[in-house]
Amino acid sequence: MLKKQTRQASGGGAEMAVRRGRPPGDPEVKRVELLKAATSTIAEEGYANASLRKVAQRAGYTTGAVTYYFANKEELVLALVESRFDRYDAMLEGIQAETAIEALFERWLRLTTSDPEFWPVMSELLAHARHDPALAAVYKQRYGRFREVYTSIIAAGQVRGTVRDDISADLLADQLSAMADGWALLFPLEPERFTPGRVRELVDAAVALIAPVPGARR
Repeated sequence: MLKKQTRQASGGGAEMAVRRGRPPGDPEVKRVELLKAATSTIAEEGYANASLRKVAQRAGYTTGAVTYYFANKEELVLALVESRFDRYDAMLEGIQAETAIEALFERWLRLTTSDPEFWPVMSELLAHARHDPALAAVYKQRYGRFREVYTSIIAAGQVRGTVRDDISADLLADQLSAMADGWALLFPLEPERFTPGRVRELVDAAVALIAPVPGARR
């Protein structure tokens, strides 16, 4: 009888240990849910007001569940920025084979304007990165990689003769990135400027700007 009680007590202790450990459920699904909750919280309340408690409440979890996956707010934000750039990378992977600048612009605009929280969050975190070296390092590294791939796509277009080559590919990539970033930053403030028809016109204008210039080959 005593041994049975001991086993029961031991089993109960193990169960409590599990409860204090990893929260039940698929860890990857929970991470995604928490990142979505963090995105909405930052988009609506700003970075400064986005506490782990608010993120947990929005996701329907306890604060302890959040800190199991992310030790603190800084770690959560870094993961959020990485996940955003992962979406950029996935977009670029899908376009590299065809190296079509027009398709790149279209997919980029579709990605960044189809999600009303995308740029409000990215601009909030970019502003905060000025005072956060770890976050700034992630932005620089991931955005640098984005521009490298962008440059390779433009360079391939120059070789094929579909992109002007009197300006270097890296300069064109920098200019086009800055222009597209400007559109995206203004999109949350002036959504009426970015109707499907006008987005089509913006893409056509950007492609025209980098079209080959007769007699201007390097």
